[in-house]
Amino acid sequence: MSESVLPTPEPGQEVQWVSQRLAHLVSDDARRSERFVGTQAAADAALAVLDLTGYADRRNEVLPMENRGVSGLSPWIRHGLLQLPRVFTAVKGTAKDVQKFRDELRWQEYARHVYARLGRTTSRPLRNERTTESISEIQPWDRSMRCVAVNLDELETDGWMVNQTRMWLASQWSVRNDADWRVGEQYFFAHLLDGSRAANRLGWQWTIGTGSSKVYGFSQSQVRRRAPELCDSCEHRDACPIREWPDEPDLRSVESDARLRRDPDPETTAGPKKVERSSSPEVVWLTAESLGDDDPALTAHPDLPVVFVFDEPLLRTLQLSSKRLVFLTDRLAELGAERALEVHLGDPRKVLAGRPLATTFAPVPGWRRRAHSLVLAELHSWPWLQRPGSGSVASFSAWSNRR
Repeated sequence: MSESVLPTPEPGQEVQWVSQRLAHLVSDDARRSERFVGTQAAADAALAVLDLTGYADRRNEVLPMENRGVSGLSPWIRHGLLQLPRVFTAVKGTAKDVQKFRDELRWQEYARHVYARLGRTTSRPLRNERTTESISEIQPWDRSMRCVAVNLDELETDGWMVNQTRMWLASQWSVRNDADWRVGEQYFFAHLLDGSRAANRLGWQWTIGTGSSKVYGFSQSQVRRRAPELCDSCEHRDACPIREWPDEPDLRSVESDARLRRDPDPETTAGPKKVERSSSPEVVWLTAESLGDDDPALTAHPDLPVVFVFDEPLLRTLQLSSKRLVFLTDRLAELGAERALEVHLGDPRKVLAGRPLATTFAPVPGWRRRAHSLVLAELHSWPWLQRPGSGSVASFSAWSNRR
């Protein structure tokens, strides 16, 4: 075992563990989300009590809290504690509510398909770019505005926001204030427990018009409709800076990646259809993409020890909020109480070098780069809701119509 090994975190000590072991890799003092716990038990409980009554009509409501119709499952879905196929089949409710909820799950799947195919290319405008330069002295999010401050507080405290307010803040940042969308997207990514380059980045691009044919405009009328108490308590209520609809930004088309229309290698994008074995594995390698009890490699080897690596070079660059790492540590502490677990800090390519691994394919370019140099004794299939094909992912409708 290498010098990179860390003590196994214990249940109830996750915040202290992150503070002692990972403080140099986060952007704030160690703390947890006030709303979400990253355990399988918490994920299962949330799914068990999920009530979709009124979801189709109330999913865009913001305040008061009791008016919200959202599920709040996304942090557990993001890290594989709840896999999309399981959630898709488990939900119950009226046909209208179930259909709308499943459409949202399919949008998450669509985002994964786009990112699995394009990878880092999604950091560039997919369809359009702004024709003006960002004005650096503008503060795109003015916290004296209640609709900005309250929702940023929720992001920074809970690591989560409803989709409506994600669109509000993204639009305010780039559509109205013409700030660089990548900077705002990175701020979301650093704080969101469900932060992924797939859904987060694609959501920004579709909202601000770089990935779609139109922008989402944000104005006071939406706040008054979805969260009236914010306007009522705002110092700007009588002279609101977003009272009028924002001007349409000047956009020009860019040459899009040809892979948006056709994937020349869908099998590489999707990963193996069935288990690929080359030798006997010694440990199960879990990643932040797939930490749940239903991880295929984990379930296939209940008696093997498990290894998880906090990728120090990557985390040093990302400087995430500590609540994201506490969320991951919640799961590791739970898992370590159930079976043999190794937790490491370092470069996965060095920590795991030469060890025969059983692991599950992950549809992200970072996993592919690291896995390429490792000994994958047994590679399991990713649990797709809909396996990627070669057809167009240029829009959700184009992708969806391929069913």
